Amino acid sequence: MASETDKTLKELFTLANKVGNRRYHRLTQQDFDDYRSFDYWRYINGDSECGTTEASRTWVRDNSDRHCPICGEQYSHSNGRSIDHKLPRAQYPWLSLDFRNLWVICYQCNQEKGERHWYEYEHYIFTRHPERYEDIVFARPRHLLKSLRQG
Repeated sequence: MASETDKTLKELFTLANKVGNRRYHRLTQQDFDDYRSFDYWRYINGDSECGTTEASRTWVRDNSDRHCPICGEQYSHSNGRSIDHKLPRAQYPWLSLDFRNLWVICYQCNQEKGERHWYEYEHYIFTRHPERYEDIVFARPRHLLKSLRQG
């Protein structure tokens, strides 16, 4: 059996999906509550219409600096910041409010990433923005993948 270091990123996510799908069918009421709670705890450029709360505003301030970790551009008023799920919450609803799955990126990068699976996103960055690839690999959700495998 190949060790984890011998697997490609896509193979790791295939394994994570296998475990995740088992988890998906065992969603608890708390998982659904967390999923819905995120709608009230979002942050899109500090716009309260988008669900920004004081707690989410504080979290964004404490977990970001002046630049987007993906594109490196300084957050601006037009570009803004947003909380993104590294592993899409549509596919991993139980990770909606798992802080290991959240990161602050600019609104434009968030739109570009969309609902892609992480390995698809890395491939997208590698082929279209190779200068950003190392930053994406650095941000890879390793602990979440490990926790999914442990199921």
